[in-house]
Amino acid sequence: MERFIENLPPMDLMRSEKMTFVQLIIPVESAHRAVSYLGELGLLQFRDLNADKSPFQRTFANQVKRCAEMSRKLRFFKDQITKASLLSSMRPVMQPDIELEDLEIQLAEHEHELIETNSNSEKLRQSYNELLEFKIVLQKAGGFLVTSGSHAVSERELDENVYSNDDYVETASLIEEEMRPGRSDQSGLRFISGIICQSKVLRFERMLFRATRGNMLFNQAPADEDIMDPISSEMVEKTVFVVFFSGEQARTKILKICEAFGANCYPVPEDITKQRQITREVSLRLADLEATLDAGIRHRNKALTSVGMHLLKWMNMVRREKAVYDTLNMLNFDVTKKCLVGEGWCPIFAKTQIQAALQRATFDSNSQVGIIFHVMDAVESPPTYFRTNKLTNAFQEIVDAYGVARYQEVNPAVYTVITFPFLFAVMFGDWGHGICLLLGALVLIARESKLSTQKLGSFMEMLYGGRYVLLLMSLFSIYCGLIYNEFFSVPYHIFGGSAYKCRDTTCSDANTAGLVKYQDPYPFGVDPSWRGSRTELPFLNSLKMKMSILLGVAQMNLGIILSYFNARFFGSSLDIRYQFVPQVIFLNSLFGYLSLLIIIKWCTGSQADLYHVMIYMFLSPTDNLGENQLFWGQRPLQIILLLLAFIAVPWMLFPKPFILKRLHTERFQGRSYGMLGTSEMELDVEPDSARQHHEEFNFSEVFVHQMIHSIEFVLGAVSNTASYLRLWALSLAHSELSTVFYEKVLLLAWGYDNIVIRLVGLAVFAFATAFILLMMETLSAFLHALRLHWVEFQNKFYHGDGYKFRPFSFASLTEDED
Repeated sequence: MERFIENLPPMDLMRSEKMTFVQLIIPVESAHRAVSYLGELGLLQFRDLNADKSPFQRTFANQVKRCAEMSRKLRFFKDQITKASLLSSMRPVMQPDIELEDLEIQLAEHEHELIETNSNSEKLRQSYNELLEFKIVLQKAGGFLVTSGSHAVSERELDENVYSNDDYVETASLIEEEMRPGRSDQSGLRFISGIICQSKVLRFERMLFRATRGNMLFNQAPADEDIMDPISSEMVEKTVFVVFFSGEQARTKILKICEAFGANCYPVPEDITKQRQITREVSLRLADLEATLDAGIRHRNKALTSVGMHLLKWMNMVRREKAVYDTLNMLNFDVTKKCLVGEGWCPIFAKTQIQAALQRATFDSNSQVGIIFHVMDAVESPPTYFRTNKLTNAFQEIVDAYGVARYQEVNPAVYTVITFPFLFAVMFGDWGHGICLLLGALVLIARESKLSTQKLGSFMEMLYGGRYVLLLMSLFSIYCGLIYNEFFSVPYHIFGGSAYKCRDTTCSDANTAGLVKYQDPYPFGVDPSWRGSRTELPFLNSLKMKMSILLGVAQMNLGIILSYFNARFFGSSLDIRYQFVPQVIFLNSLFGYLSLLIIIKWCTGSQADLYHVMIYMFLSPTDNLGENQLFWGQRPLQIILLLLAFIAVPWMLFPKPFILKRLHTERFQGRSYGMLGTSEMELDVEPDSARQHHEEFNFSEVFVHQMIHSIEFVLGAVSNTASYLRLWALSLAHSELSTVFYEKVLLLAWGYDNIVIRLVGLAVFAFATAFILLMMETLSAFLHALRLHWVEFQNKFYHGDGYKFRPFSFASLTEDED
C-alpha cells in the first residue's frame, strides 16, 4: 500500500511548492537592472535586511522620495484631466523610452505651467463673476430706484484698471471700489445695492430688520442667470437686493451684515443715463473677459491632452521605479561598498529562470563582475506558494481567509473545489433558482475580459472574483434541485410517471389520501407525488436529515484521513499511531455506525427507531433490541464499538506526551556537559536547534495541550455531526419559502380574473424570488457552507499558521501603491 502511495504522481495543489532560501551578491552598477528583471519575472520574495532602520535611514531614500513626488504630480495631472472632463488615453502613443531624470524635469515643467494657468484662470473668473454680478445688479436695482437728483447717493464712475499680461485682461475688484470713501449727505434717504445667495435671503433680511429696528426698506429680485462659485465651481442661484435706509450708523451696520453674509455690494447711480453708460462698459469688459477665459481654457485643455496621452505610461514607469528602489532598500551593502547583498525565498522550479534573468542583467549593464546566486540554509519556515488558475484561485482564497497553509501541509482547496459548491447546493437545491444563478455566472464569465480592465465597486468586485465559484454552485444547485424535484418549488414528471396512483376510481383527493404504489420507484430524485401529500414534510425531513448526517460523517472522515497524509509526509509516526488511529476508531464507532444503520434502514425498509437504538446503545447496551434490530449480531457489535470508543479516548490522551518525554530524554542524555571552549558557539545557537528545544521542553505544557486536543475532538465529534444538520434545516427553509411565495402570492393572484391583480402578484413573486431567494438565501447558504469547511472539516487536519509567498512582482503593483 505504501509503495502504491509513493508511486502516485504529485498533485499541483495538494502541497505547496518546494521553496529554497537564496542569497544574491549584486555589483552596484547592475543592481537596479537586476531588481527590475526580477520584478518582471515575479518569482523571488526578498527578505528585509534593514528592518531595524527607518525609511529615511536607508540607502535609496532620496530616490524613493523623488518617485513619490513624481507620483504626486501625476495624480495632480489625473485629477485635473478628470475635472476638465477629458479622457486620458488608455493606449498611450508610441514614445521612445525616457529616463527617470528627464521625466522628472518634464513633470516639473508641466506642473508649473498648469499651476500658473489655473491661477490666472481663477483671477479672471473672479473678475468675470464680479462684473456679471455688477451687470445683474445694475439691471435689477434700476427698477427699484426713482429718478431723482435730490437723493444724496454716493455715485462714482467705474474706474478702469487694466493691464496686459499675455493677452489676459483683468479689472480691479469692484468690491474694493465700493469701500472707497465717497461723497455722502448726513440727511435724506440712502440705499445700498448688492447681490447674495438665494438660500441666505430670509436670514439676511431678518438680520437687517433687527439691526436697524425696522428703519429700512428691503427690496429683492431673483437674478436671471446662475453664477459660478469660484471655490466649488458650482452654479449658484443669487438674488439682487436694494436696502433703503437713513443715517451713517445704519449704513455701517448694513455693510457689516453684508460682509458677514458674503453679500457683494455694488454702487448703482440713480441717473438712468449713467446706468446705461456703465452697463455698456461692463458688457464690453464681460465680452473681452469671456474671450480671454475661453482662450485660457483651450490652452489648458491642450496642455492636459498632451499630458494625458502619456499619463498611463508615466504612472506605470514611476510606480515600477519606486517599487525597485523600495526593494533595493531591503538589500545590504557589503563591507567594500561595491556590492549589494540580498536574501530571499524562491520556488525550486524558478531557480533557472532567476539565474537567466540575473545573467541578462549583468550583460545589459556591461558589468565586469557577475551576480553571485547561491542557495543557503534557513532557520525560519519557508513561505507557502500554490500555483493557481482562474478556477482554483477563488477557492484558494476561501481557504486562505481562514489561515494560510503551513509549508507543505495538505491543502484543503483541492477538495473545497468540489465539496464547497456541493454542500451549498444541498442547502439551496432548486433547479429553477440554480438556472438563474447559472445565467448570472455565465454573464460574468462572458464579460471577463471587459470587467478585468474596469474599476469595479466592492460588491461587483466580489461577484467577479467568485464567478467560477458561482458557476459551480449553480451547476450543483441544478443537480440537487433535480434530486429534490423542485423548480421554483414546483415538482415535474421529468423522468417518467409517478410510482403511485389512486387506490380506486372513486378517489377524489388523490394528493391527500388513497395513494398506493403500483410500479417501480421514480428513477431519479424524489417522486413528484410526495409534493402536497399528507406525509410530505415527515418524508422530506427524514430524507434530508439522514442525508446530512451521511455527508457530514463522510467529510469528517476525509479530514481525518488527510491528517494521516500530513503525518506520513512529515514523518510523524506518533501522530499516526496515537492520533489518527484512535480518532478514526472513535468517530466511526459512534457516528460511522449511525451512518451504517441509516443505509441499512433505507435498503431494507425497516421501521426501526434509530433514536432509540443510539440512546440505548449507551444507557443499556446489553438489553434486547426487539423490533429495532436491523441485522443479526447487532447487539454484540454495539458493545464492541462502545468499548472501542471508550478505549480510543485514553489512547489519544496519554501515550503521546509520555513517549515524547522519553524520546526527548534519550536524545539529550549525556549532553549536559559540552566540550571546552564552546561557550561562543553556545551564544550563536540557532533558535530551532536541538539544544534550545531541550531548554524549552515542558512536559506539563505538552500534556495539557494533548488533553485539550483530545477533549476538543471528542466533544467536536458530537457537535460537528450535529452542525451538519444545518444542511437539512436550510434546505427545508429554502423549499418552504419557495412554496409560500408560489402558493400564497403567485397562485393566489392568478386565482383572480383581473389583469392588474395578476401583474401585481407576478411582480411581488419576481421581487421575492430575486431578492430573498436568490440573494439572501444564496448568501446564507454560502456562509453556512463556509462554516462547515472552516470548522467541521479543516480542524481535523489543517493548521493554517503559514504565511503567503509574496514575490517582488510588477504585475502585483496597484494604483494604491502610488
